Order: sequence, then structure tokens, then C-alpha cells
Amino acid sequence: MDVGGAEVAYQVVGQGPPDVILVPGWGHVDLAWEDPLWATFVERLASFGRLIVFDRRGAGASDAIADAAMPTWEEWADDMRAVLDAARSERAVVLAGDESGPIGLMFTAMQPDRVSGLILANTTARYLRADDYPMGIPPEAVDSVVERFRAAWGTPGGAKFAYPSRANDPEFGQRLAQGMRAIATPRSAAAQFRHMIESLDAREALPLIRVPTLVLHSKDNWFYSKQVRYLADHIAGARLVQVPGADTSVAASAPALEEIIEFLTGERPEVEVDRILTTLLFTDIVGSTEQAASLGDQRWRSLLDAHDRTVRDHLRRFRGKEINTTGDGFLASFDGPARAIRCALAISGSTRPLGIDLHLGLHTGECEVRGDDLGGLAVHIAARIAPLAAPGEVLVSSTVKDLVAGSGIDFVERGKHQLKGVPGTWRLYRAAP
Repeated sequence: MDVGGAEVAYQVVGQGPPDVILVPGWGHVDLAWEDPLWATFVERLASFGRLIVFDRRGAGASDAIADAAMPTWEEWADDMRAVLDAARSERAVVLAGDESGPIGLMFTAMQPDRVSGLILANTTARYLRADDYPMGIPPEAVDSVVERFRAAWGTPGGAKFAYPSRANDPEFGQRLAQGMRAIATPRSAAAQFRHMIESLDAREALPLIRVPTLVLHSKDNWFYSKQVRYLADHIAGARLVQVPGADTSVAASAPALEEIIEFLTGERPEVEVDRILTTLLFTDIVGSTEQAASLGDQRWRSLLDAHDRTVRDHLRRFRGKEINTTGDGFLASFDGPARAIRCALAISGSTRPLGIDLHLGLHTGECEVRGDDLGGLAVHIAARIAPLAAPGEVLVSSTVKDLVAGSGIDFVERGKHQLKGVPGTWRLYRAAP
């Protein structure tokens, strides 16, 4: 989408009403989905409305900007108007956090007929300290602050500033570093950050805001503690809510998400959530795309049907519960890890005569039960283990191995692994047939 001669990238997820526009800070509309916590946050939010996400000029999939042509805050706010027009949204709730807060504030004040509500999360109206604003960055410290920002940009060490809860997760650090490098170069990011510090002052917008406003603050995030109180004190009727945690982003905060949903719907969602300890099995066909291309649609469909029947026969035999299918694979749960392993071994042995090899991965953990579906970190772990299995191999986490001690099942160690999007290092084992 063209805005003032610049290309601005945006996405629309879910269906409204209400419409919610998520104002970007440093983001990338495509790569952000690589983070399971972010994906869960967006999907959950989109289940209560239509979520509009975009990359502002100078970041992510939108056009880069030259230092000499740095947009004003009004121009960045104009990106929002153009995105809402492109998405055919007449009015939306504005959700802005961190450095995107001033953009949301300016837009809400300048376009009051387009805004039905405002949510501000760990953000500020101004970064630079002034005589009448003592909680900002001292002017003499700007150079050193920007230089530290530039040096950390695109490195795993950048995680400790915005995401202290995940600073010791090397996988997240690497993914965040890659995402930063895709969003902007260190030089461009530092130039934009300096521009934000030195030119940002959205305080004049605060008394003009007349829509319902929710101000969220992660209570252990010291940097924004005074700034968010200033926002709440200077926006008429604003409600300040503190949620647990120290991360700048509220995407990983379940309490923050509950507050946002209550703000959007008028009531806190009543979701029936049970938690159970279960063993999860993920399967997928090795080289399914290549096989489909070589066999043709009809023969491939026949082979898939035979595969599905075989898997379901063994699930019934070992008391497994089919949760869902992925086209060429299954997610199933079991009330016993030994049964899950034996079922996986049986599936592997029975599908091989069909000319099919599978990746099979298992993990035992606590899951959220939502209707017929399962959620939680355990699901992500099992999903990450399966692709690491060799063709026909049943790969299990150390949790599964430890739980079946004395069952007679043998294991061969497969070493330590980093699971994408999952904290820590995981020791995996091959279950011997």
C-alpha cells in the first residue's frame, strides 16, 4: 500500500467488530509470527475482533527511510489512517505500546472520529527529560543511550532490555536478533531511536483524548513506571492497570491479554480451561511435497487415506485421542507415556510398508484443554521435537524417557537440542523398537 510515496505493509487477522489496530514500534508483520508467544497473542486477540497490524515506514516489511527524510510523528500517524482506509475500517480501537505509544496518541487526538478506544502499554508521551517532565532521559545522556542501542541492535544481547524474562533463552535471543536485522540496520534503527528521543513530545495530545482509555504497565518494568502514571493522570478517565512481569511487550502476558479483552468486550472472557498432564504425539510424513508431486493427486490421495486409516487404527488400539490433523500428520494425546511410545513405534512400523516414512515426536507436559483442542508450551515442545526425528524414528524428550523407567522400553541418546521458540536446552532420545 502506498502512503505518501512509501510502501507500507499491513495484515488483517480475524473478523470484527470491533476493529483493533495494533500500532507498530519495531516490528515485522511476517517474521513476528515465528515467535509462538506473539502468534498466540495475536490469534487470541483476533478471536474477539478484527486485528489490523502494520509496519510503519522505516521498519519491517515497509519501505526504509533515509536519515535526512525522517518522518514526523504526524506522518507516522498518517500511516495508520491509510492502513485503516485500506482495510475499510471506519473506527478502531488503537493498541500502542513502547515507542509506538506517541503515534497512537497523536492519531487519536488528530482523528477522533476514527478511534473508538485507546490502549497504551508500557509507553510514554515523551522520552527526553525537561524542566516540566523530570522522568525522561537526561539530554547529556542521549548520545550514550543511542550508542548502546545501536551496539545491541541485531545481537542476542538485545533481548535483555525489552524481554528480561527471556534473556536467558538463547533460541529466543537468536530469533530476536535475526528479526531486528530484518526490521532495520543498526545505523537506521539508531537514527530513528535518536529521532524518537529528541523530537518526540505527544503531551499536547493528552487533554484532547476523549475516548475510553486503558493504560497497562508491567509492574516490574522500571523504565516506564513514572511515564505510564503521567499518561493516566493526564488523559481524562484513563484507567491504569498493573500486570505482573518486567517485559516491555505485553504479548506474553496472560493478565494483560485478559485486561485488553475485557476493555474490548466489556466483560472478562469466561473461558473454560482445564489443565491436564498428557503425552503428546506429533507425526508428519517425510518428503510429503515431493511424494505428492511424483505420484499425482489421485495416487497421493489414496496413499494419504491409507496412512490416515493406519494411524487411527493404532490410536484406537493404544487409547490415543486424535486432537487434529495437519494434512500429512497427526497430533494425538495419551493418558500414559508408555502407551504413547508403543503406539508411535507401531505406527512407524505399519506405515513403512505403504512406502511412507514418518517423523514422530513425543513430549509429556501440562496442557490447557479448550473444548476438543489442547494448548500450552507442551504442545509447542512436541511440535518442535518431531521434525528432528530421522525417517521412521520415534524421538522423545527426557521427560517422557524418565516417566517410563522400568517399562522395558529402551532408548538411545540423541544429544542436546535447542527447540525453536522454546526456552532452554532439551536432551532427546530415540525409542528403540
